[in-house]
Amino acid sequence: MKQIALTLFVTLALTSAAHAQCYADYKAKQDNPLRLHYGVAQVSGQCSQNSATQQIRARLAAQGWTLLQIQAVFGPEGLEQRKASAGQYYLRF
Repeated sequence: MKQIALTLFVTLALTSAAHAQCYADYKAKQDNPLRLHYGVAQVSGQCSQNSATQQIRARLAAQGWTLLQIQAVFGPEGLEQRKASAGQYYLRF
């Protein structure tokens, strides 16, 4: 019985983690003329640096931007402290 309860707990924990909100902050650029920006974007699926890089790079490229760097990957607890710095690029891409 304890094993079933433990299995259920682990399954629920993993399911919750898979559906947790994930965000990344990044730096991007455009050329001719040179423009730089710092932004925050939501990441779907796996909450990792690699996943964030792939997703955000594609979104930015569609709008003529080049991803320079993913700064960090974080949960909703990190949103408020980054909102002012990201300005118009807060959750834009």
